[in-house]
Amino acid sequence: MKPDNNSTGRYRFLFIIICLAACYILGTALQTMLSPQKDYWVTVGKRFTKENLPIPANRGNLLASDGQLLAGSIPEFRLYMDYVVIDADSTARVKAQHWRDSAFKHDIDSIATGLAKIFPDKNKAWFKKRLEDGKKLRRHAWRIYPKNATYIQLQECKKLPLLRETSLKGGFYTEEIIQRKKPFGSLASRTIGDLWRDSNGAKCGLELSFDSILRGKPGIGHSTKVRNRRIRFIDREPQNGHDLVTTIDVNIQDVAEKAMRKMLTSLDGTEIGIAMVMEVATGDIKAIVNLSRSNDGKFYEMKNNAVSDLMEPGSTFKTASIMVGLEDGKIKKNETVDCTGGTYPMHGRTMRDHNWRKGGYGTLTVSEILEQSSNIGVSRLIDRAYHNSPQKYVDGLKDLGVGVPLDLPFVGKGEPIIPQPNSKKRYWSKTDLAWMSIGYVTQLTPIHTLTFYNGIANNGRMVKPRFVKAEKDNGIVVREFPTEVIRERMCSQHTLDDIHDILEKVVSKGLGKRAGNGGKLFKVSGKTGTAQMAQAGGKGYHSGTPRYMVSFCGYYPSEAPKYSTIVCIVKKGLPASGGLHCGPVFSEISQYVMSKGVLRDPKDAADSTSVFTADIAPGNEEGAKLLVEHLNLNDKNALPEVSDSVKANEVPNVIGMGAKSAIHALRAKKLNVKVKGTGKVVSQSMAPGSTFKAGQTISLKLE
Repeated sequence: MKPDNNSTGRYRFLFIIICLAACYILGTALQTMLSPQKDYWVTVGKRFTKENLPIPANRGNLLASDGQLLAGSIPEFRLYMDYVVIDADSTARVKAQHWRDSAFKHDIDSIATGLAKIFPDKNKAWFKKRLEDGKKLRRHAWRIYPKNATYIQLQECKKLPLLRETSLKGGFYTEEIIQRKKPFGSLASRTIGDLWRDSNGAKCGLELSFDSILRGKPGIGHSTKVRNRRIRFIDREPQNGHDLVTTIDVNIQDVAEKAMRKMLTSLDGTEIGIAMVMEVATGDIKAIVNLSRSNDGKFYEMKNNAVSDLMEPGSTFKTASIMVGLEDGKIKKNETVDCTGGTYPMHGRTMRDHNWRKGGYGTLTVSEILEQSSNIGVSRLIDRAYHNSPQKYVDGLKDLGVGVPLDLPFVGKGEPIIPQPNSKKRYWSKTDLAWMSIGYVTQLTPIHTLTFYNGIANNGRMVKPRFVKAEKDNGIVVREFPTEVIRERMCSQHTLDDIHDILEKVVSKGLGKRAGNGGKLFKVSGKTGTAQMAQAGGKGYHSGTPRYMVSFCGYYPSEAPKYSTIVCIVKKGLPASGGLHCGPVFSEISQYVMSKGVLRDPKDAADSTSVFTADIAPGNEEGAKLLVEHLNLNDKNALPEVSDSVKANEVPNVIGMGAKSAIHALRAKKLNVKVKGTGKVVSQSMAPGSTFKAGQTISLKLE
């Protein structure tokens, strides 16, 4: 087939035209680069382009031990309207502006109505006025809603007239803001930590301690100004932070905080409440509560007191003193001591028992001395054995692991103070040994005391408290944090057997009865503590209203310990008793931890003619079903479901539920949940029985 001469000529002509155009463009570029105006155009380009802009990485999440979110980075959006079209082509600009203005005028009522439904805190009239104000001022960046919107709310906005158009056409655009959220509010807040509002840098807690893992590595980009807006380009992708799986159990944490808050609010003069639950074998901290009274009289998580506050431990320290004597063979479990009438002269000072006004205890065995927490009994035993060799006593404490550095992952952690008789920095008086033996002179943090008792519960194997179990990248474990052993063996088995027996009797027979449950459910072992605190400013113990640190530290079940727990309360004035005030809190926590929701065996609950059904709150239905099946309680009446009386598109009633149950029930309905406060749900933003669309946000208030 012969080529068409005309076609060949046309191709040649087009080729020549293209070559000439290319040469012109290249020549113009070279002229610009080499001409005297080169510096001018470089300066202009720099004004429109910004280089080496950091692109923050997504911060990793902090997860509870079962994978629930404790703290996470959630994108939120600022909503803007641009009322002025910018286009180099004047004809196109006028046409686009006319369309945008016409659409705005026609759809403003529909837009305002839709926004009021998405953001119910503002009404239609407010949104209409806000939109019209921006139009009058002809703003390029007019914020149409003062708060940030969630991703789901943004998607709903994009369904509205005008707002569903592209930003260049309709003028609606957003700015993404990454916010750190805690779905469970203040639970373990000071341990989880916070970020600074301005810089988004880590402020405290695990957020700060593991910041290098959580924050990831930022990327690099540049931005160019196009049509009065900056467009960002990514040069190097950011590496997102990894997630951390903590040891915190949300349910145990919730129960511990409620029990502590209830006790603090029922007493006069309370200032601080501390509670911790540790898993014996692993050292996992399952709950950590730090409540301090604020100026408004309410209690908040303001400081990680359990880790940072150095205090004289009081009578919980007597256990360590007796163990030193037992280990050295200087004390026998069944030997007796004359505790006199409640007062005893000790090297120029008077030692008193708490019942000295009632005539004291008289003669007690070593076991009874700890059961009744006799100051005279412990101090006489230790002073008699170590008065001439106090360094041997202090060395014995060190061998047990008392006050050993824990190297905890927190800034501001307290380091124990154990006075040394041979130290040149501090004068050692004749009375120091006696008062040190009953919990004065020495200073420990509550977590150090708990670690010591946890070692006793673990049959002498002392482990370091653990707050983080694993590091994850996109759900895959990339590193584990194993349990660290501080002391493989604290002391001999004989000493452990003796102290196990004594600590069980403190609860079953002694001052720690309120910490137990009467032995009906399981046995508890532990020790009460009461210490008068020195006044601030070096004023000593006897000026102003006396302050006390009362406590109870122990473990359960006594026969095969699984958990250890400490409860501390700082309060002003009398009465002040570790058994009276901390014992009930300990008991409530331990019963929940051991029961996990069912306190008794169904077989023992009733006679053959009655039926026992577990009381299961609506909410976490899957977990409840598994529990019912495991216990052979396949009774439909035992498992009420939220959805039984609520249609698929109706909002369930979650008032009265705890946070976890309420969140579970609402998420099952595909609702986005916001939680404020702690405790039980007292109000919900969407009325029970009202209809909703999947993805809408419901706010819950807890008290």
